[in-house]
Amino acid sequence: MLFVISAITFLIFFGLPRLSGASPASFAARYTGKSLSEQQSVDIAKRLGFYDPLYEQYGRWAKAVFVGADYNYGAGVEHCPAPCLGYSYITQQPVWPDMTGRLPVTLSLAGGAAVIWLVGGVAVGVLSALRRGSIFDRSAMGGALAGVSLPIFFTGLIALYYFSYKLGWTAPGGTYTPLTQDPVTWAYDLILPWICLAFLYAATYARLTRAGMLDTMGEDYIRTARAKGLRERNVVVAHGLRAALTPIITVFGLDLGLLLGGAILTESVFSLQGVGKMAIDAITASDLPKVMGVTMLATFFIVISNLVVDVLYAVVDPRVRVA
Repeated sequence: MLFVISAITFLIFFGLPRLSGASPASFAARYTGKSLSEQQSVDIAKRLGFYDPLYEQYGRWAKAVFVGADYNYGAGVEHCPAPCLGYSYITQQPVWPDMTGRLPVTLSLAGGAAVIWLVGGVAVGVLSALRRGSIFDRSAMGGALAGVSLPIFFTGLIALYYFSYKLGWTAPGGTYTPLTQDPVTWAYDLILPWICLAFLYAATYARLTRAGMLDTMGEDYIRTARAKGLRERNVVVAHGLRAALTPIITVFGLDLGLLLGGAILTESVFSLQGVGKMAIDAITASDLPKVMGVTMLATFFIVISNLVVDVLYAVVDPRVRVA
């Protein structure tokens, strides 16, 4: 899957411009982000190998992932050690070290928000299903509808204005402290981004949990469990919720995998220098090696998340057996 995605992405970034009429020289000038003369563009295009067939260019990129590569940026030669996901001629830096330096921010943002939305969304969904038609149920589902409808760039900016800049309760945008340096400050800096991001996802999980619980609690084995005299808590958690978790795990794996590849909107709103912010800056500057690197990182996390979800199916659902 990683191979297929990398080939398709490489073709989109480096092949489609040729179909639209871009010459290797003009592509090199846009690729390096510099104002170059026509002869300089031709020389750089030759040095970068843009006149070679696409399969050879992709082969060099794929080879660099495993063994590294040397990049001639004019003033010298830069060695990019494996895993080398490319070299940015705009910032004159290898992509992988820059991306791994920003990865802790994205991991902290996605991990903290995931805990909040999973616990909060599932809890609200279960209570709404058990109190179907009550005031709590209607209020919770109304709030869930608002959470799904309101985008992060709206709720995030409103929350920043009131809680950070007006009331001073939370850290302002662009603030991040590494977890290893000060865990308390780390949580304080990220609490507002966590809540805003979790509010968006928790709404979906509350609705999924409620729908799954309503279907599950009407099954025959639930009535049988109650007839045997089991406590209601055991019936709800061990039998009802466990059976309703399968679609939630599926969606959670996809959502978490996407966020680990960069929470683009959230990082942009709160000015967090994570992988998502890196992708936005790279797209704005037409820094294609960085865009390619972020795409491959997101693909990796999504593939791993799906693998973990498949394994968890056997734990959550007793009907699934691992061969």
